[in-house]
Amino acid sequence: MFQKQLTTTGNHPLVVNFITYLALSFVCLLGAFNVSWSELSAEFWIYSIAGGMVGALGNAFLVKALQGGDLSVLGPINSYKSVVGMIAGIILLAEIPSVWGLVGILLIIYGSYFVLDTTEDKFSWALLQRKEIQFRLWALILTAIEAVFVKKVILASSTVVSFISWCWFGAIFSFCLLFVYRLNARNELKKVNSSSFNKYALLVICIGTMQFTTNYVFSNMPVGYALSLFQLSTIVSVLLGHRIFKEQGIGKKLLGSAIMIIGSVVIILLKN
Repeated sequence: MFQKQLTTTGNHPLVVNFITYLALSFVCLLGAFNVSWSELSAEFWIYSIAGGMVGALGNAFLVKALQGGDLSVLGPINSYKSVVGMIAGIILLAEIPSVWGLVGILLIIYGSYFVLDTTEDKFSWALLQRKEIQFRLWALILTAIEAVFVKKVILASSTVVSFISWCWFGAIFSFCLLFVYRLNARNELKKVNSSSFNKYALLVICIGTMQFTTNYVFSNMPVGYALSLFQLSTIVSVLLGHRIFKEQGIGKKLLGSAIMIIGSVVIILLKN
């Protein structure tokens, strides 16, 4: 919600992405002095760099999608993230899902049908040709892959150290994106005024809390299952989209969200 509010009031998506990572990086300085960085393995640095690259790009796509799309539609599309994460987890982490895990994911995907059917193009191929949908799909693919890299970093260090590396490398690569897209960073940063400061502060708190707690979840359960838990936020996205941005089709979106939540519950309770 805060990302969409910032981009719809003149803040460039890449700048929103960079400032979020940068602010979190400064916060991480407090705990970084207690880490023996020289003792960390090469695997830690490789996956930290890889995770920073795909994470920064994925989050940039996410903010770009929110700039032009409905929060109540783009939020539920995130349901497919658990599928990508599960496939990546099978390949890179040898995490094999159970039958109930697959049933839960199918319910999540089925629920997304009702949400996407509220759009102008319905649940169709034409829907995939919309720019905001394409940006959102790229975002979920990249951030799902990032999730596997983050777990690799956790296994090579700890949840706290992996969070610090996520913030730092995310800041580095999101800064690089400003140059890749030839953005005049100085002019764009001037648009960050006092009226948007509170939204940035709240966004940083939300993103930081989300990622730190996500790292804890990754350290205790398979990535594919952990990503399915994110669907519990779907109903929040639908309600905020309707309440804050006056988005329509609330009934069908809530039905789809409820089915997704049932899928998440199946995965959570029957994961063993």
